Amino acid sequence: MSTIIKFFVAPGHAAAAAVVDVGPDDFLESLTFGNFDVEEALIEWEGIFTGRTFEELVSADVPEVVADPGDGQGPVVLAVSRALQDALAAAVEERLVEVSRLWVVERAADGEVFDEGIAVQILNGVAGLVRSIGRKSEGLYCWTA
Repeated sequence: MSTIIKFFVAPGHAAAAAVVDVGPDDFLESLTFGNFDVEEALIEWEGIFTGRTFEELVSADVPEVVADPGDGQGPVVLAVSRALQDALAAAVEERLVEVSRLWVVERAADGEVFDEGIAVQILNGVAGLVRSIGRKSEGLYCWTA
């Protein structure tokens, strides 16, 4: 399970990968959370928003690994898919609450207790970060260590 999770905006994969060793704080706008499996969360969120199954998303390599110098044994940078970015940017408050609730239910099915209020805060924060991109050619990434 990840202990530090930082969502951040970057102009592309190369810029995102460049922060893998130190994290995005000093270079890029970021949002910090902790103590959940972010790779699994990204898959689950996208599945809830799009209706695609967990297996379909994993087969499609969602989320895309942008940098993993330690082969899973250290910091990793993931690219949040365009489909999830678009869904988050378009989601109204009620939809974010609904997705949060469904995510908490999925976590509970795996034996993980996750507070629905915190889930809503996470999705609201990530949606806000995506919306800050606007029409720029930047994308949303996640650094985790």
